[in-house]
Amino acid sequence: MTDKVIRIFRIINAIQSNPGITATDLAFRCDVNVRTIYRDLEIISHFAPVTNEGRGTGYKFLGKFFLYPLDFSEQEALAFSLLPSVLNEDKIPPGFHTAYDKVMGTHMKEKSRQNGILENIADIIQMGTPAYRKESRNFLQPIIGAILEQRRIRAVYHSQSRDATTEREIDPYYLIPRDQRFYLIGYCHLKKAIRTFRISRFLDVEIMEAGFDKGNFNIKKYLKNTWSIDRGNKNIKFKVRFQPEIARYIKEEELFVHPWMSDEPDGSLLFEVTVNNEKEFMKWILQYGPNAEILEPTSARVELKHRLEHWMSIYRE
Repeated sequence: MTDKVIRIFRIINAIQSNPGITATDLAFRCDVNVRTIYRDLEIISHFAPVTNEGRGTGYKFLGKFFLYPLDFSEQEALAFSLLPSVLNEDKIPPGFHTAYDKVMGTHMKEKSRQNGILENIADIIQMGTPAYRKESRNFLQPIIGAILEQRRIRAVYHSQSRDATTEREIDPYYLIPRDQRFYLIGYCHLKKAIRTFRISRFLDVEIMEAGFDKGNFNIKKYLKNTWSIDRGNKNIKFKVRFQPEIARYIKEEELFVHPWMSDEPDGSLLFEVTVNNEKEFMKWILQYGPNAEILEPTSARVELKHRLEHWMSIYRE
């Protein structure tokens, strides 16, 4: 058992240092026959992207794989940390313990570095505090960490629409910035569906040991025709004319949807887009006041007219 563990480390180091090394060369370095190397390579293939492109081409690692202490998951780190306790001390060769300490030391140093990076990111990204709370904890660091490590989170979340607080387990997929807020899109195990969570409504977040797989989830497909963050269930096509003084700013808008735009001779901009949430789009249009005129659909034009008349009645006195 001990010899196999040490040999596997030798093989990993040899492939890492000599991409394209052959099984025969590996057998010579490890002082075993080629069949043993093939069996060891089969084991390695379960946790490292080792590949052989054909007879005589040798072995190499795909992508950015590096000696895996730097890529340890929590479960792998725990298993490796227990290694000395399951080995026969009498059969451990000289140098094993110092090598083991170096591997674990490298892993802990890398883990500390990664945590430091996440802390810096969370400090750089400043978030506001809900008006009804005196202070709010910043959960960006654990959420970003969970997304990167593909680990589930256990969270306490307050739903404003129902004015209710629930504990949920969430597979965090993507972090989306919208309207000076951050939203988390992920699979909610309580609702058994993909859900969108506003970060400032989390009351507590804990990273769990359980991992997750996004499967075939596609964020662009999920947010297709979604203007901001809330998905509707009915597609509506809008046509808007923007006045010349703001036309160039409209072209700078960063959107998930793909509008059609056309410059008019007078400098104005015709803007056409299909969205699935009329309320969100109307809210965006209102910020431009008389510089944005809804041309289609007629129902939205009439609704805006009634809204403006209501506002005028409020400010009449």
